[in-house]
Amino acid sequence: METRKVQVTGGSTYTVSIPKSWATENGVSAGSVVEFYPESDALFLTPKTENERTEGTLDISDLHGDELTRAVMTMYVSGFDIIALEGARITTDQRRTIRESTQSLVGLEVLEETTDRIVIRDLLDSSELSIHNAVTRMRLISLSMLDDALTALSTLDKDLADDVIQRDEDVDRLWMVVSRIFRSTLRTPKAAEELGLPREICFDYHSSARQLERVGDHATKIAHLTKNIEREVPKNVIDALDELHIDAVDVIDKGMDALFTEDSSEATKLANEAREAVQEIDAHARAIDELLRDLDPARAQILGLIVDSVSRSADYGGNIAETALQKAAPTP
Repeated sequence: METRKVQVTGGSTYTVSIPKSWATENGVSAGSVVEFYPESDALFLTPKTENERTEGTLDISDLHGDELTRAVMTMYVSGFDIIALEGARITTDQRRTIRESTQSLVGLEVLEETTDRIVIRDLLDSSELSIHNAVTRMRLISLSMLDDALTALSTLDKDLADDVIQRDEDVDRLWMVVSRIFRSTLRTPKAAEELGLPREICFDYHSSARQLERVGDHATKIAHLTKNIEREVPKNVIDALDELHIDAVDVIDKGMDALFTEDSSEATKLANEAREAVQEIDAHARAIDELLRDLDPARAQILGLIVDSVSRSADYGGNIAETALQKAAPTP
């Protein structure tokens, strides 16, 4: 850390020098233009750049299948606007994997393709993205998936179960968008300014989006388990699961409402109600496990996993409520 003394020039202008080492590393010299971004009692300074689109290059010669998919997603989440994938000779399988990865991410499109290079570009304007809208959309999709997954269980509707499984891609796609936006606010204060949200709020949204993504994963798990059930589930078990589902959704909704409200007292009230309800849900889940003892071991095991997924979804709602409490707390 370095310190500088503020001086007054011209009788009314405050000036402060910047460290020469920092200026040299960032290409700042006499005549350079820098940008200032105020944030509470802090003031961030960054060099002004003409080209605001960032480009990253990755050697994919030894990357295939899931490793290549994960590499593309990592470059996307890291915030690169232009992603150049290079190799001595890009194979047909690698090209297919890259295209599938590109289609699974919001805003990406293949811009250039040769034998040894594929360039992907993000076509979205970051200033037009809304982390609030993305998280809201994740909430709607994940809760509808959970509802439809349990409906598929009660009716043994395999087609509906397949639909739930496919919708998990939508939640994952939005999760990647939220992660990309959040990381951009950590990298540059300009991103936070364009969003119109403090970085702490972006962190709260990012943390909650992770919980919603997990709710979607458990809805998908329930759908997969449902496809393995051939005999109708006893009505008393279905009714108990429906009650557990209603309680779990109530926890998630209260947690999300607490997160989104600007009234700190209301947020605290909703968040505490959600956290207290989680303990009741745990007791409710144990009661359903008792009902499963009357079933044959194979069915009881599958239904026990479903009960666990619904219960865990409520836990994730409790985590969102905890985040909302932190958001509502006084700022130091």
